[in-house]
Amino acid sequence: MTPENHFSLAHYWAQGDAISHAVAYLLLLMSLVSWYLILSKSWSAWRIRRSAPAVDAFWAAPGMAEAVAALELADPEQVYAPLARQGAAQLAPAGAASLGAALTADEQVTRVLRLAIHRATARLESGLTLLASIGATAPFIGLLGTVWGIYHALAAVSAAGVMQIDKVAGPVGEALIMTAFGLVVAIPAVLAYNGLNRVNRLTLAELDAFAHDLHAYLGTGGRAAAQA
Repeated sequence: MTPENHFSLAHYWAQGDAISHAVAYLLLLMSLVSWYLILSKSWSAWRIRRSAPAVDAFWAAPGMAEAVAALELADPEQVYAPLARQGAAQLAPAGAASLGAALTADEQVTRVLRLAIHRATARLESGLTLLASIGATAPFIGLLGTVWGIYHALAAVSAAGVMQIDKVAGPVGEALIMTAFGLVVAIPAVLAYNGLNRVNRLTLAELDAFAHDLHAYLGTGGRAAAQA
């Protein structure tokens, strides 16, 4: 007859209560959300870095319309293209009177480029706060499951009135699984957060440089009038 395995996950789950099950479900949900963010943001970051050389091709185009069209095609994530598109829109004649139309050409270019960079930054950083929160809290949630499991193990031993090592080692060992699960959830989230942050810093630096060059090109009224 095969002896019962007191260190199995199934045994831990069978003797667990609502709180230990809730901790396990919460860690599972955090893991699913974390891996969704890791995969989706990594795919997006790869596409963004792949389209970064298109900025150089923008300046090689013969005219603004051709440059914007080429950048639109080469930027599937629409990170660099909105700056060129909205900057080029300032070359068009002003429409009805408005607060924006009252600005000088240089001020209008500065406003639209700043707004485009703000929107791009919000897109790049979306989801990273949640990823960082998962990486920071998952070990402690797993530790909560471990502490709760150890508490129940010691309470069971106290109720039995007999101190036996197998009665303690099994429940305590199973409870430590929750700490391991917390680390399994947290480590990929932290590594992905750091990697994505580095890619975002590089992308935002390039966006800032691109916006500076566009501002230098579009910021003078004489240049805008000549293009119009």
